[in-house]
Amino acid sequence: MATVNQRFADALRSRLNGRFETLLPAPEACCPAQACQAGVEDDLVTAAAAEALGIEFTDSLAARPASPDFVARVPIAFARRHGLLGLAAEGGEVRVAVADLAHWGLIEVLRQALGREVRVIFAPRAEILRAINAAYEQQAGQADRAIEELDGDAVLRAADEAASAEDLLDVASRAPVIKLVNLILFEAVKRQASDVHIQPYEDRLVVRFRLDGVLHEVFEPPKALQAEIVSRIKVMGGMNIAEHRLAQDGRATVEVGDRVVDLRIATLPTHVGERVVIRLLDKSARLYTLDELGMPPGVLATFRHLIHTDHGILLVTGPTGSGKTTTLYGALQELDAVQLNVLTLEDPIEYRLEGISQTQINEKKGMTFATGLRHVLRQDPDIIMVGEIRDADTARMAIQSALTGHLVFSTLHTNDASSAVARLLDLGVEPYLLASSLLAVLAQRLVRRICPACRAAFAPTAEDRARWNLSASDGPSPDPLYRGTGCEACLETGYRSRIGVFELLSVSEPIRDLIHRQAKASTIKAEATAGGMTTLRADGVAKVAAGVTTMDEVVRVTGRDEF
Repeated sequence: MATVNQRFADALRSRLNGRFETLLPAPEACCPAQACQAGVEDDLVTAAAAEALGIEFTDSLAARPASPDFVARVPIAFARRHGLLGLAAEGGEVRVAVADLAHWGLIEVLRQALGREVRVIFAPRAEILRAINAAYEQQAGQADRAIEELDGDAVLRAADEAASAEDLLDVASRAPVIKLVNLILFEAVKRQASDVHIQPYEDRLVVRFRLDGVLHEVFEPPKALQAEIVSRIKVMGGMNIAEHRLAQDGRATVEVGDRVVDLRIATLPTHVGERVVIRLLDKSARLYTLDELGMPPGVLATFRHLIHTDHGILLVTGPTGSGKTTTLYGALQELDAVQLNVLTLEDPIEYRLEGISQTQINEKKGMTFATGLRHVLRQDPDIIMVGEIRDADTARMAIQSALTGHLVFSTLHTNDASSAVARLLDLGVEPYLLASSLLAVLAQRLVRRICPACRAAFAPTAEDRARWNLSASDGPSPDPLYRGTGCEACLETGYRSRIGVFELLSVSEPIRDLIHRQAKASTIKAEATAGGMTTLRADGVAKVAAGVTTMDEVVRVTGRDEF
């Protein structure tokens, strides 16, 4: 009868296809440790060991749910460190996926912890780690349960440890307030919130998430925990926990499974205590291409042409959170970063772009957009992205850069495209310089998409049209439109995800002449509209007619007085 080592060697050689065989010992002496020393991939060693021992091996755990008992009783740090995951019980036994024979001795520990029989199966380490992250992320309602368990007696003093890169899924053995803060952030990341607001009132404390641009009340922790929660967040952001009278800013990085999230933390003193706003920037979130943003075909074609111009300045405008940076990142992805020298100045750097040099603005250390732009011009750039034009110095430098043979992308905070001209003139840019350098202004907003799971047709009434401030001939057809009725998938809001509405003002000769004469924004807009520009409201109405969004959303983001 063949020994286990011989069976292991036969199984391993059948998987190697001739690789490493000269480095392996004789079959009767071959073992997993020696195979690993020879450089054989861990997954092949594990599969061969499973065959030699007569134990099940699986390449994928996607169809095998994790054991709730295992997730509840075994900390994620332990599971990750040892490459172990309990799977749903079958016939009274908990099956535990193992990545390495070296951790076989822990099976008895798990048997005692779970109070059930344990059967081992083998799986690749990468697959086990993926399944661990997914299993611990799916612990629905953890924050709700944590809040219910906390009371005044459970309040602890400020946490001692800084959280520069904590894993929010690892909540075992944390102090109750630390657990609560981590779990609130975890829920925010899971729901894809862009911001977390911790708002104090006279008699209560409310946690709100900004989901798809709209704030929703999510939790109401005990008022007695207010000071401890704020202190914990300050500790995470490296802020002064003893200062309660001044506004403070801080930054932190946390992990949720294999996702890394940057936090931008701001506190503000009020008469009922400090309020906190946390901006979440998910570094693992994917970049959007220009095709995915929702630009009308004509606007997309013109914008694509403009971003390949040799020189000039191209502006994207809109309020905070309207997707301006996402649009510029989409444009940068389409540039040839091999043949062109592309540099950016950003605050903060939200995504990493391959082949592009990105610089973080740090005003406390003197690196402003204006000073950064002066240094960037010495780097022989072809294309420069300036995160935002905030002041006269940055505006003048951006215009001068565009006039000296560079293509400049930047953003402004204005209500529509034509207002960007007035804004730059107000910042002190000479009209003749602006007219010579400005290529176009793209204004945009984000509207929520109708949830596909609960999308339903309806016929708008006269009251609806009055609420939208539309006459009988304005807006979308009165034939059935669509709206979301609310369901579990969309948290009863009727909306899921967002899409842009756009207004592109190309600087034609008539527009250039109006800029020279410092015409009003309304005059420039009238000329652009007469020349074929589609307004924000008109693009929104087209998306309503197509069943993508609702008229309520279009009115919300574009105002009531455009028609």
